[in-house]
Amino acid sequence: MERKVRSHPTQNESLLFEISSPGKKGYQLPDLDVPPLDMAAALGESNVRREIEGFPEVSEVEVIRHFTRLSTWNYAIDLGVYPLGSCTMKYNPRVNELVARLDGLAWAHPYQPESLSQGAMEVMAHLERALLEITGMDAVTLQPAAGAHGELTGILLVRALLEKRGNPRRRIIIPDSAHGTNPATAAIAGYQVQNLRSNELGGIDLEGLARAVDEDVAAMMVTNPNTLGVFENDIAKAAGILHAKGALMYMDGANMNALVGIARPGDFGIDVMHLNLHKTFSTPHGGGGPGGGPVAVKAPLEALLPLPRLKRIGDEWAWDYDRPESIGRVRAFYGNFGVLVRALAYTLAHGGNGLRNATVDAVLNAVYLRKKLEAHYELPYSSPNMHEVVFSDDRQAKHGVRTGDIAKRLIDYGFHPYTVSFPLIVHGALMIEPTETESKQELDLLADALIAIAAEVESDPEMVKSAPHSTRTSRVDEVTAARRPKVRF
Repeated sequence: MERKVRSHPTQNESLLFEISSPGKKGYQLPDLDVPPLDMAAALGESNVRREIEGFPEVSEVEVIRHFTRLSTWNYAIDLGVYPLGSCTMKYNPRVNELVARLDGLAWAHPYQPESLSQGAMEVMAHLERALLEITGMDAVTLQPAAGAHGELTGILLVRALLEKRGNPRRRIIIPDSAHGTNPATAAIAGYQVQNLRSNELGGIDLEGLARAVDEDVAAMMVTNPNTLGVFENDIAKAAGILHAKGALMYMDGANMNALVGIARPGDFGIDVMHLNLHKTFSTPHGGGGPGGGPVAVKAPLEALLPLPRLKRIGDEWAWDYDRPESIGRVRAFYGNFGVLVRALAYTLAHGGNGLRNATVDAVLNAVYLRKKLEAHYELPYSSPNMHEVVFSDDRQAKHGVRTGDIAKRLIDYGFHPYTVSFPLIVHGALMIEPTETESKQELDLLADALIAIAAEVESDPEMVKSAPHSTRTSRVDEVTAARRPKVRF
């Protein structure tokens, strides 16, 4: 007779309700040496619940093993590389988490008086000085809560400055290699978006920019390095074209981890920029927050920064609300404080040389992966230096395999997928950013997996198209899920 074998719960976990048995408890206590208290008499019968209907009754070891097994189902930065491009999903030192959780910092109340907030305010002031040194700008606000929030703050500052000069203007130029949030930011701030096509090297088309800029253009929003991984070598010339017509240059600093210690945006013509503390400066990125999007500006924009501003009065810090030209608050309090603490801890721990070394490692890792993989995947743009690398699926598409199929097959090899189909200017994009924290061994494992998949496409494309094969949930119908989502059950 055939024997039915049950799968181990590590692979097929039951619900706590399904393993529940009446009478089981997750604790054991000695008998009381005092008379038991009648809770109904003490609290009133209506306030006492004898039992919770349907509540699972399980032992301590069942609870521990259940949640431990569930935790192993999640891919995490503690397990392996996140090759997502344009996101800087990197490992962050745990010591920075420890610093952010110190009682005096973690439990500081946002409404406590300034006299009890001097330490927290000194942390913020110190971070502001560090970010100004890193960026080469003249003033910075820590108030914005994330990158897109920082973008909006920056473009509102642009509008306020141009209004102050007599004309807010109507259009913002955005290269096709910029981050996807940039057009949305410009539109929310009330501007029309004008797209600028990249040149054959993936950078700013200076001739196209010169034709596009007139007295109606308020600014250009540029991501540097851009979403192709390409450094904008002509960015100073681009800034000059804008400035000659009275327009400003905004830089999306989400990829600043490829510039820190090497180049300062304030030195190559940037007027306003944001930083992503949760990408570059040591807050775990992803999962919905928290984040930090400080905005740094040149001197003409300083008076317009959101209020309040940190101000030194004698030997103490205070909040300065007397700023009549300010655009006002952009959030309730002065930044996500725990994120600011992590950023300062990261910056001080590395020091100037350490920050520069991290930048060099990030670029080196990206170039290393490019060299390992360019014989197996199409490389539309081949700049000598990249902070991330963007391949296309052109070679694999000839066999009917697309970037999404390759990404799903990569899961079978134990890796989180790369960024799929972005940036949009690369058809069938495979976008990979190894960051500075990955070792050569880890990069070799990732490259070997992608090389193996490229070979599988040649020999058995249907197997790749039906991946993943080793996951608890097989390939889902993403089209139906997107077009006919079930939001109620």
